[in-house]
Amino acid sequence: MAAQPDVTLNDGRAMPQLGLGVWRTPAETAASVVTSALDAGYRHVDTAAIYGNEEGVGQAIAGREVFVTTKLWNDDQGYDETLRAFETSAKKLGRKTVDLYLIHWPAPKKNRYVETWKALVRLRDEGRALSIGVSNFNADHLRRIIGETGATPALNQVELHPRFQQRALRGVHEELGIRTESWSPLGQAQFLNDPTIQAVAKKHGKSPAQAILRWHLDEGLIVIPKSVHPERIRQNLDLFDFTLDEGDRARIAALDSPAGRIGPDPMTAAF
Repeated sequence: MAAQPDVTLNDGRAMPQLGLGVWRTPAETAASVVTSALDAGYRHVDTAAIYGNEEGVGQAIAGREVFVTTKLWNDDQGYDETLRAFETSAKKLGRKTVDLYLIHWPAPKKNRYVETWKALVRLRDEGRALSIGVSNFNADHLRRIIGETGATPALNQVELHPRFQQRALRGVHEELGIRTESWSPLGQAQFLNDPTIQAVAKKHGKSPAQAILRWHLDEGLIVIPKSVHPERIRQNLDLFDFTLDEGDRARIAALDSPAGRIGPDPMTAAF
């Protein structure tokens, strides 16, 4: 298998471009799932406080060099609350530091994401969160936290897949020097039977999932596919012996739709 690429964040730190997401991975199986992924060659795991599986992830990564992301849940937003929540997550992960710490959602109705971001800046400055970023923020949220703190997130993790490509937001990210990371990169498997995806996959002798994940990589995106099945976990890593050409990428670009969102809208989500 060819070498996995890293990307460089705006703080100068390197991050593996592909990782394992563990959303909806049961707490009781998280350790074995993550262990399978690490044994297969993954170097990056993405979890969150709300997933309820940080302890299992911590068991699997103990003694290993792994880039670990976790996220602050909405109920813990606020300056002091964030600092306490970070300590809880770090303890569950069995680490004194976390490679990347994210605000999970802006939760604009709470209107606490600026003070929360200030706490993340403190965690970074104290060396406890080595890099900091956000998730599900829109352009206005990003410009506000940058304007009020002078600190730019390393990345924004957002729903992104062939049916919902977030090109306008990605343009803002490029302007601000923020990396884009894709959650639900396979569209929760809703698009694996799409004729365009299947044709691209067949052309390269790969599965539809592999074709979509390769598209994310070729677009310069960080990507964290989720699976609990060892064989699929291995297949999702087998992406580095091919690339999509301009024609493939143009065909996938045409799948984008304003109605393609399948997850919550950050501006209207109830939580």
